[in-house]
Amino acid sequence: MRAIGATIDSIADTDATVLLRGESGVGKDLVARAIHARSAHRHGPFVRINCAAIPSDLLESELFGHEKGAFTGAIRRKLGHFEHASRGTLYLDEIGDMSHELQAKLLHVLQDFRFSRVGGHAQVELDARVIAATNRDLEKALTRLEFREDLYYRLNAVELRIPPLRERREEIPGLVAWFLDRFNAQYGRQKQLSAETLALLGEHPWWGNVRELENVIRRMVVLAAGEQAFAALVADGRRRCGAPAPLAPIGEGLRDIARRAAREAERTALAEVLERVRGNRLEASRILRVSYKTILNKVTEYGLTGKNGHDQQSPAVPEPTTRNSRHSRPPG
Repeated sequence: MRAIGATIDSIADTDATVLLRGESGVGKDLVARAIHARSAHRHGPFVRINCAAIPSDLLESELFGHEKGAFTGAIRRKLGHFEHASRGTLYLDEIGDMSHELQAKLLHVLQDFRFSRVGGHAQVELDARVIAATNRDLEKALTRLEFREDLYYRLNAVELRIPPLRERREEIPGLVAWFLDRFNAQYGRQKQLSAETLALLGEHPWWGNVRELENVIRRMVVLAAGEQAFAALVADGRRRCGAPAPLAPIGEGLRDIARRAAREAERTALAEVLERVRGNRLEASRILRVSYKTILNKVTEYGLTGKNGHDQQSPAVPEPTTRNSRHSRPPG
């Protein structure tokens, strides 16, 4: 992370496009804001848009704006995020989920530094720095023709890969102390963690990265039994990882054994991903690269429901929206 900080310092005062790579929750938003804060655009706005949260037929209008009468319901001119970010920074999160049609238009904008609103012909000058981020494997997306190669190289002027938390465990004690101080102050508590809990925090795989760590510490502060709940979660994970495979029933054929093993592996993988994303089935569908409907069917098929019989969907996770919501960012 010190090397990433040094790179931020060296590129911040340039207008180079930056591509941030890393798993969900590693702190790509924080890195983007750090670049903005050190750049010549720091006095301008920082505008973030999640390309995966807005339907592709609305995203073009959100990015570039539209003219009155451009489509049904366009009763007046609307400025897009590129114009709202004027003299500032436009942060395109989840760029890997952008449609091919929009990828082509974005490529021309980055090449010509101008664009036109939907339904309009007037050229608008681009006066914002562009930072893009993704948790997808873009190289695989290139081979599957899901992402344009020319846009990839245009975005990739400077690439920063933020490693997952499990690859920088030396940072966990400092992050734990930071979150503990923050939530104690926020909730008026004086929570201190035991040595056993600190050891478990250092050993946990943290598939949800810094965002998961943040939520775990929050629960430990606000819940009286938060430490015990985390210890039980870790113990349950260890049991699942070390559990021996069940014996095949007598008379079961090899094909049936393989089919049953595949179903068990599929159920385990789906349950682990749902746990990692706190029940957000839309995010699980992206990680597992299947449709949202398939996730819903699998959740029902494997009985992955909550205590009240509802699908594992965290109420704290917002449904996709056509508006650019700005939630507080997790440090990373």
